[in-house]
Amino acid sequence: MADAWMPGARCIRARVDGGQLGGGAPRVVWLTLGADPRTVSVWSAAQRLNQEDRPCHLVWDPLTGDIAQLLPIVRAGCALGMPEYLDYEPDRMLPRPAGVNREGRLCVQIGVLGSPREPFTSFQMIGLASILAWLDSWQIPRRWPAGQPVPYRQLTRPRSRALWARGGHFGASQVPECDNLGPGGIDIEYLTSMDVSLTRELRDPICTNGSPIRLTARATDTISSLTAAAV
Repeated sequence: MADAWMPGARCIRARVDGGQLGGGAPRVVWLTLGADPRTVSVWSAAQRLNQEDRPCHLVWDPLTGDIAQLLPIVRAGCALGMPEYLDYEPDRMLPRPAGVNREGRLCVQIGVLGSPREPFTSFQMIGLASILAWLDSWQIPRRWPAGQPVPYRQLTRPRSRALWARGGHFGASQVPECDNLGPGGIDIEYLTSMDVSLTRELRDPICTNGSPIRLTARATDTISSLTAAAV
């Protein structure tokens, strides 16, 4: 039985989500948040995304292995088609999240502390095995239909709807209806070929607002809008 909340991840619940998922092949989208993991924490990144109502599902620090989960996997995220970085611009008008956020029976959005200029696969990627094991439990295929995301400052390839519909893993720069540039030229084979059989069992998620919630395939896929705890 798969967990809607990733075991071992810090739970920092967003007050909004992207709504009900529409069905289709499950997929994972890797984004970079334009933040240096040596200076920005998972906690502060999650708080910024929640404050601006553009949460992804996970925020991951590949240097320390810290992981925060903002939304249950069975609800749509809001990061695709939105501003890519964490820069604070209080006066900007944010667009509505793109419709692709709701495509697929799962559309898991993973925001990595890093920059497309420096592919995060060059880091230690601590915690990756736990992330992959969780995604595997939801039967998301470890394939990259659109191939390797383009390196930073190279022209992006056409964002194919046909490839997107196949499901699997994608960089944000490969998603239709999005202007995202990340995650840059990451090593996709290295990222998704890890053997997770040796992954240690992690504790249940720690929630910042009360008790952890575990949704299963038989449970409701609706959560209340909750405000994350103040720093």
